Amino acid sequence: MRFVLAVSALVLLAQRPAAAAGLTLPGQLAELQIHGFISQGFLLTSANDYLAHSSEGSFEFTEIGLNFTLPATDRLTLGLQIFSHDLGPIGDYRATLDWYSLDYHWRDWLGIRAGRVKLPFGLYNDSSDIDAARTSVLLPQSIYPAQNRDFLLAQTGGEVYGYRDLGAAGGLDYRLYGGTIFLDVKQQPGSPFTVVDLNVPFVAGGRMLWVPPIEGLRLGGSLQFLRLETHLLPASSSSSVAVNIPVMLWVASVEYTVRDLLFAAEYSRWRVRAQSSNPAMFPESLTFSERGYALTSYRVNSWLQAGAYYSVLFPNTNQRGGFAGRQLDAALTLRFDVNAYWLVKVEGHYMHGTAGLSPSLNGNRPLSSLTPDWALFTVKTTAFF
Repeated sequence: MRFVLAVSALVLLAQRPAAAAGLTLPGQLAELQIHGFISQGFLLTSANDYLAHSSEGSFEFTEIGLNFTLPATDRLTLGLQIFSHDLGPIGDYRATLDWYSLDYHWRDWLGIRAGRVKLPFGLYNDSSDIDAARTSVLLPQSIYPAQNRDFLLAQTGGEVYGYRDLGAAGGLDYRLYGGTIFLDVKQQPGSPFTVVDLNVPFVAGGRMLWVPPIEGLRLGGSLQFLRLETHLLPASSSSSVAVNIPVMLWVASVEYTVRDLLFAAEYSRWRVRAQSSNPAMFPESLTFSERGYALTSYRVNSWLQAGAYYSVLFPNTNQRGGFAGRQLDAALTLRFDVNAYWLVKVEGHYMHGTAGLSPSLNGNRPLSSLTPDWALFTVKTTAFF
């Protein structure tokens, strides 16, 4: 119902004169922009189940989105996106408000957004829902894990942003935000704990992108702080354990585009501390993970793009040894633009290690017992307007 009301309000604002809508609009009518996309993918792995039950082949890789943008005044823009997806055990085609915002652009160097706003983490997190914006099917999973999309894409709160001209030094693009993330409580099959509740009291951070006076070059850094609070109920107890998890994430980024050739590389570390009200039952811990990739893509002509990347993931820098302590991913992609509204992508991955796999998708077997060297093949087609 909330989706219907929100969309109806935007349509009414677009169709009514300014006086009737209660807004001072340039001209007689507001111009409502509507865009949408439908994607269907297929996943197949040579061993292990990845993202879905892929070892036997899976079509549980679907995305549907419809977004609306309304320039209410010269400086105020309203927008939202309705999104539904299915990726293995997550999504299940539930319609959600992916993002929505009121965006007041006062000056080039200062604007304010409020609502559910995309998180500017790294180069591509805030465009990860736009399949047509990139060559690859899957962004490097070390930094942009698809299974965590529901709570990594956006935060509910506010953001200050802008672009500052630095003259001979180029320009600086910045975004600073703060708010919360609403998470659904999900039980993991085979887990010794039942999740009673799960909250994010705050998330805060920002991204700075420096555009030096070298055409095509961007250098940036992103920093994010958040806190998770949960109560876990052990299977052998009637008393829950309170667990607080403060998290700090940062990523350093570089991107260089020259004509039809793009290079990008990012390096990231995530610091996760678990604080427990009952350490004997739920031990406290401090974990640092290391993540990074190098990527390139090339537009061969108007209908063909080729891309490749190498991604590394170490979930715990103190446990790099063993196949369960790492996942190295070498990927190759071909993208075919059939026309201006339809594309097809074919992608292959060679994986070494099992750190990015989910035990619940693999019969709750330990990651160390899964096949250490395996391959992923995926094809995806997207239509958009």
